[in-house]
Amino acid sequence: MNEYLTQEKSIYLQISEMIENDILRDILLEEEKVPSTNELAKLYAINPATAAKGINLLVDSGILYKKRGIGMFVATGAKAQIRARRKEEFYEHYLQAILQEALHLGISKEELIEMIQQSKN
Repeated sequence: MNEYLTQEKSIYLQISEMIENDILRDILLEEEKVPSTNELAKLYAINPATAAKGINLLVDSGILYKKRGIGMFVATGAKAQIRARRKEEFYEHYLQAILQEALHLGISKEELIEMIQQSKN
């Protein structure tokens, strides 16, 4: 977890996203223990309750689970679940807007595909 907190959105949401990012990047593996709320609080100089709120979002969505007396762990299938949800969000938030703007500009599907293929990625 080497990301920085910003003012753009709630801290607990950022904590949740950072853990998800670490899962997607294989920094945190399935069935691996995640940092405790106290460790996160110390690392980011935040209230432990705020860190807990971010962790609890992931527990509620099935990304993390608690082993009583041991800590929180990444659930089996968490990476696939995160990836599927984020693909859907990408489609809804980004791709739909791009397609709508392309329509307004008269950019055909073929031209759009060509633009994507010419990108440096």
